[in-house]
Amino acid sequence: MAGAEEYLGKALAIAQQAADTQLGAIRVAAGLVADALAGGKTFWVFGTGHSHTLAEELYGRAGGLADVRAILEPGLMLHEGLQKSSLLERLPGLADVLLEINPLAAGDVVLIASNSGRNAVPVEFALGARERGVQVIALTSLAHSNATTSRAPGGQRLFETADVVIDNCGIPGDALIEVPGTPERTGATSTLVGALLLQALTAEIVTRLSERGLTPNVLRSLNV
Repeated sequence: MAGAEEYLGKALAIAQQAADTQLGAIRVAAGLVADALAGGKTFWVFGTGHSHTLAEELYGRAGGLADVRAILEPGLMLHEGLQKSSLLERLPGLADVLLEINPLAAGDVVLIASNSGRNAVPVEFALGARERGVQVIALTSLAHSNATTSRAPGGQRLFETADVVIDNCGIPGDALIEVPGTPERTGATSTLVGALLLQALTAEIVTRLSERGLTPNVLRSLNV
């Protein structure tokens, strides 16, 4: 077994592990978001580097909640350059700027996605959000975070700053497959497993709101 077959088998095993172990965390996170939305508060989503795609997974998506505000800072995404985004997500103080221009307020909830959970921006964003009375949900790899040190000035990793942690169950370094003659592994899982967990979170939030007699604002595809 090699190549695509090996990747599919191992990636699906990680996805199954995440499904088996993270349901409790998803339910707790969904409760926080449902409480916030039912109370007229805001659900925010944020990620840097490739993790920004997970913020977009919850934003403007068919079947998703319309009541989501995504923080999509161009310099922290990838289209302005991989080196630029990698350096900026390590920059202390940048999170303070983002918190200044995005009005997170007490009673809101923010989901922050970061696979490693070690860089300054997601960690400082979480800390700043909590100082404002915002509850923080982290989507991260606990194995990766525990295998590395923080780049944030305070020394915390993302999972250490959150109210609820959802573990994508990925391995340190993200990529799975060793190919003979190739120095680095290939086949990452953080995005595909992260998206699976976030769609489960969305389904749970919509269910919780419906059970309260509320009508969730769910988006319908523009192509149907």
